[in-house]
Amino acid sequence: MAEQRKALVTGGTKGIGRAIAEKLRDDGASVTVTGTKPDGQAPEGCGYLPIDFSDRAATLVFAEKVAAMDFDVLVNNAGTNKVGPIEDYAVEDFERIMQVNVTAPFITCKAVIPGMKKKGWGRIVNISSLWGLGAREHRQAYSASKFAIDGMTASIAAEVSQDGILANCVAPGFIRTELSVTNLGEAGLAEMAKRIPARRCGGTEEVAGTVAFLASDQNTYIAGQNIPVDGGFSRSRG
Repeated sequence: MAEQRKALVTGGTKGIGRAIAEKLRDDGASVTVTGTKPDGQAPEGCGYLPIDFSDRAATLVFAEKVAAMDFDVLVNNAGTNKVGPIEDYAVEDFERIMQVNVTAPFITCKAVIPGMKKKGWGRIVNISSLWGLGAREHRQAYSASKFAIDGMTASIAAEVSQDGILANCVAPGFIRTELSVTNLGEAGLAEMAKRIPARRCGGTEEVAGTVAFLASDQNTYIAGQNIPVDGGFSRSRG
């Protein structure tokens, strides 16, 4: 980065979020991450803030703190999911997913934008998903949330790009993380890789590299986009 920026990465203690935080740190940013545990472990050299985004009241208090910290870069990565057939799906679970995946990012964007406007510079990257580009059975809440974050980001970009604030989404596809290995197993990941034009699952560092570019001074004209990092899966018929 041309100068040291202050970056906030939500959900930055593991998986894709951790890789993003480490990449931004390595690129010269001063990085703070969030996690749900009071004593969560941030990547080396990063600050840490605990927050449970499913708690709306706590999220509003957190947003006041974030506004005062004057971040230049915001990456909304924290998210949650629950799959299941719609007829058995609890409304409470749907609302919790929307709170964490949509309302909390809205609140954090709202908190950082005034400070970014004053500086005439800011970068917002919201993490969407392959299931925010298309849908699959049993993912009605998650897909709804990720389609929503895309629409919200496009609207933010339309409003604040003139202020030097560029907002975009990144939509990871099938990425090798501890969670994906636990959920699908090595055999499941290998089978999925056959359907991906690149013939492999992605790495967290590949998502992080895309986010880091969008969050940098090198990005001068990309705004309002939802960029897949998926080895070509979303553009194929695999």
